[in-house]
Parts: sequence; C-alpha cells; structure tokens
Amino acid sequence: MVTEIVDASADLAIAPGVLWDLLTDPRNYARVFPGIGACDVHDIVDGRPVWRMRIGGGDTEIHILDVRVIADRAAGTLELQCTERRSFAAVTLSGSADRTRATITCVAPDRVHPLMPSLPNAAAAEWISFGLHRLVDLVRGAPTSMVLNGEDSTVRTQAGVAMQILSTGVMRSIRPDRMFKQINGLATYGFTLAGGYAAMAGHTPKRVAVVDDRGASTFGEIHSRTQRLAAALAEQGIGAGDVVGLLARSHLEMIEIVTAIAKLGADLIFLTTWLPAQRIASLAENHRMAAIFADPEFEPLVAYVPPNVMRFGTFSDPARPERLGVEELIAVGRGDVGKPEHPGRQILLTAGTSGPAKVAVRPQPRGFSSIAALLSRLPFVMNDTMLIAASLSHSWGLAAMHISLPLRAQVVLLDRFDAVECLRLIAEHRVRTLIVVPIMVERILDVPAAIRARYDLSSLEVVTCGGAPLSAATVLRFTEIFGEILYTIYGSTEVSLGAIAEPADLRVSPTTAGSPPLGAKFAVLDNDSHLLPVGAIGRIFVGHHLLTEGYLDAPQPQEVDGMIDTGDLGYVDALGRLFVVARAEELIVCAGEHVYPRPVEEALAQLPQVSESAVVGGPDRESGQRLSAFIVVRPGYVVDADAIRDYIRVRLGRAWVPRDIMFIDALPRNASGNVLKRVLTQQPVRR
Repeated sequence: MVTEIVDASADLAIAPGVLWDLLTDPRNYARVFPGIGACDVHDIVDGRPVWRMRIGGGDTEIHILDVRVIADRAAGTLELQCTERRSFAAVTLSGSADRTRATITCVAPDRVHPLMPSLPNAAAAEWISFGLHRLVDLVRGAPTSMVLNGEDSTVRTQAGVAMQILSTGVMRSIRPDRMFKQINGLATYGFTLAGGYAAMAGHTPKRVAVVDDRGASTFGEIHSRTQRLAAALAEQGIGAGDVVGLLARSHLEMIEIVTAIAKLGADLIFLTTWLPAQRIASLAENHRMAAIFADPEFEPLVAYVPPNVMRFGTFSDPARPERLGVEELIAVGRGDVGKPEHPGRQILLTAGTSGPAKVAVRPQPRGFSSIAALLSRLPFVMNDTMLIAASLSHSWGLAAMHISLPLRAQVVLLDRFDAVECLRLIAEHRVRTLIVVPIMVERILDVPAAIRARYDLSSLEVVTCGGAPLSAATVLRFTEIFGEILYTIYGSTEVSLGAIAEPADLRVSPTTAGSPPLGAKFAVLDNDSHLLPVGAIGRIFVGHHLLTEGYLDAPQPQEVDGMIDTGDLGYVDALGRLFVVARAEELIVCAGEHVYPRPVEEALAQLPQVSESAVVGGPDRESGQRLSAFIVVRPGYVVDADAIRDYIRVRLGRAWVPRDIMFIDALPRNASGNVLKRVLTQQPVRR
C-alpha cells in the first residue's frame, strides 16, 4: 500500500533547463505518463496557471483534478498543488549542463490516481521515473513511436485472424452443404459484396439482409436479383474491365448495383452528391465510363456526362420512361454471368476537405484479414442488427456494409440522415450496432431529451463513428447520455483502417484515435522519414494489407517501410495510442511557434455557447501566419469575440488566439458531414 509520502529521484542525461521547459508544459504529461488522459491550462489565478488533469484507467473511475502550478525557474523548483484533494507534488531540479538530478516528493498520492492506493511505493516511484525518462527520449529523439499489432509477424497475424474468425462464428455452419455453398460463393466472386451475398444465400437464404424505407430483402433475394441484374448489364455490353459510375443515396437498389457490377468484374466509381455536374462529367470522360447509374433526383448532376455513356436509373422515373431502372433491368436479365475473369475495382473519392477530392482505388480483400481486423477491437456479433447511417458512397459506410455480410447481419439503411428518424429506426428494429460519422453523433446529441425519451434505445450496444475526429466534449457528452458504447475509427479512403479507440480508451483520453487493429501498424515520422519518439508530433504513417492501390489522378502517397503517409500530423503516447492533431497542410507557424487548429477547436467545443466551429490558418503580415475561427452559435446565446480570444489565450497561449473570429449560420460540409475548410473563406460572415 502506498504511504502518505512517496519520494522518488532520477538521474537524467538532459540539461536542467530543457527538463524544466518540458515539465512546465502541461501537454507533455498526458503524452509520457500513463494514466494521465489529458492535461491543459484551465485558468489563471493570481497570475499562476491552473491545470486541469484527467486521470484514471480504462477500467477505473476517472478523477478530474484542478492543479495549481507554482514554478520558480531560478530555484529549480516546481509544485503541483491539488488543494481539493489535499495532495501535491514537489519537484526539484539540479545538475550540470548536460545532466539533471530530479527529486520528487509526492504527498497523499493515493488521493490523486484511483490505482495508487493499491500500489507499493516502489511502483509509484517507478511510474514517475518512467515518465521522466520518456521526456529524455523526447529530447534525444529516441525512435519509439511505431506501434505494431502483428503486422511484422506473418505467423502471429494469421493465428490472430483464425482466432477472430472462429471465435466469432463467421465460418461456423451446422450443415456441410451450407458450408460448401458459403465457401463456393467466396471462391467465385472473392471478398466482395457479390461474394458475400452469394455465400450468405448459400448459408441463410431466407434471413432478412437489408431493410430500407420501402421494404426488406433477404440474402437469397439479393443474390438472385443481382444475378439477373448482372446478366442484363452484360447484354448491354458491360463486362470485365469496363468502368461504371454510381451516384445514389444509401438504399437497396444501390447495394444491388454494387453487387451486380462486382459479379461482372467491372470497375465501379462511387460518385458523391456534393460533386458539381462539371466534375462528374470530367470523371466520366477521363475514366471512360461505359455507363452511369443515378437516382432520379440527381439527374441534373449527370446532365453533362458524354452522350456515349449509357445511363440507367436506380429507380423508375416517370419523367424519363425511356430510361431503364434497376427493376426493368432485373425483369429482362437472363442467365448466369459466371465467374469474372478478375475482380472489379472499387474506386472512391477522397473527402476533399482541404483540397480537390482525389480518385483512389481501394484494394480487393483476399481473405478474412480485414474482417478479423475490425473484430479484434469492435464487439460485433453474429446475426447482428446494424443501422448504417454513414453514406455507402464513402469508405466508412462501405466498409461497414462489407463487414455486415460475414456477420450475417440485418442492415437497416437511412438514405437521408435525420437524428429523430435514426432514433425511431433504432427502437423499431431493435438495432444493436449503429454506424455513423461525427456530424451524426452531434445531431443526435442535439435532439432534446424529451424527444429522445420517446424511443426505447435499450437495444443499442455499439456505436462506431468514423470519417473524422470527434471532439472531447462530444465524446464525453455522448458517453454521459448513452453509456460507454462509443467506438471511434481512424482511417481514410487511402489507408482504410489505421486505429480504433474503444470505450476504455475514450473514458480516460477522449481525443485519442486508439490503437492499431490486428495486422496493422502506425508510426510517427519526421520530415526526413525518421521515426520520432513517443510524444513528438510528426507525420502519421499507417501500414496493413488494405492500403490504397494509389490515386488515378494524383501522385501517389509517400511510402516508408510498408506504410503510407496519411496526410495527418499526430503523436503516440506512452501507452501506444495514437492522437491526431491536424492535417499536415493545416500546420502554421505563428510568431515562431508551431500551431494547429484542432486544439483551438477542442477548446471552443467546451463552450456551451458554441454549437460547432472550424479553425483555419492563413498569412499574416506581423506574425507570418495566423488562425481564423468560424463559429456557429447555439440558438439563444450571444458570444463576444474578445471574450473568446481571452479564453483561448488562457487555455492555449498567445500564438493560438485566432486573429479573426467570424460567426456564421452553418459550416460548409460534404455529403459525409466533413467540414470543407477550403471553402470557409468564401462564406458570408458577421464578425
């Protein structure tokens, strides 16, 4: 049992002044000391900073501590006082130019961290020493920021995949004939939607597979209908090697089109509804589309597609009776297209939040590895009921659709997101797993409690959010209302899946992106592609078996040691968890300091008056570059720009204060809800 007073000391190969600077920067504590999930300046009292620390573990209670900092650089003494819990730590630094002796005395440490009462003094001292040596590594550039989960061990990875697949029941079957049909479907079409529906039609043909706002369809029905749809398209001259475009919302016909195209071995480009008509026309021309499918409502967006491109509708359109829709094609489809010569490619557009969207080719899964990767950190179950609210035209929604098949999940689709309708569908279908993007989480939280209470949401056990980071304020508020059921996914069109944060991660560190799934690795590198130490901010690289095959219209991402550049900046903490701080192009240098938008956005998210915000960088005559904040104010609140500047100055420092603060009615977003920062400066503003 830890005693009332714990003494610790360490001799460190670092100059006292350098160590002093590290110890007086609150951001370093969460990066190098396990169990400290966050540490930020909360206030200034009598000229001294007050830090707010979030302390605890994945399976312990969380303590929120306000710590007063008393620092005397000349004397080399630092005190961290937590008066509320009658605890403090005193640090004394002494030494020469390149060595420091750090002496630490902790009073009542058992009142600070929930694990401390059960630990001996030696463990507490070791914890302190561990963090101090991580600070030394940070200065000396120790290459410690790579985190692996079996990626560099083929045997370990394959064993992990087998364990996940067998333990979950993905390949379990009572009858040998059904097992044969399941495997035969995958052998014919590969690990595509076509292979998945063929396998499930052989295993459980009468189970409901997809539900949308117009009805339901079983695995067997989807397999049979897409056989006929593929045959009809083949009669139209579409086959392996051709390119087909798809512009549609998430509904059954969209899934049938994707499945039928896969059965033909043709390539499919997922177009997004925020693209202008001219961009869609250029994509059709540049990639020599043979055909394009579109929802009737998007006909104006395909108006300029070259006339040699065949046009089909997802639905019948009374305004264009000559245009064949999915139902008309299925009605005339005959025969079996057989096994394609090679699997078709799925081609997606990147988010385009900070620049033009790129055209990226997604790799074709060749086994159960991608399924096992998700199952290694997400508690999906067999025969699940899954509501996919994220768009199927984007990587996260499409990935969820793929994972639903081996789980034999019933998928409920929501073609237009509405928070109240989402809650209604959860209650009606007893949904267990919800697939969303960040803006959907925020909109659900905006639903008044009285309306939310109308729906029985007790079936909901897993909410997985991907596509962009969630703010700490949103994570904590969601957890407070719905419990610890939130999982966040870090990935992109290019890298697919890089990290997953589980509730245990988020409860102590709400901004973490998490740890790599099975078969993956990530690392933080400097501009010369050298591995950085834990806690250092650099370029995030991700490696696994599902990296993009490349862009069709842009230079390829940089590759290092089997990993590709994500375009993000971040760091790895002492527990091997990833934190994303910005897109690389968002980094600015203001008054000589590296500044990123996300900490400012995180601080603004803590304000009850702020509904949402986005921060961007730009040139400045005085300081070289500066930040500008675009803020959406909650109805009924009034916000003062100078008060916000004072708030940011206290929390983050002078360099982080936005020079311009603009109040706007809504942030510009793409179809997935990602903020389009590149168009923010074109918004009408009121200062």
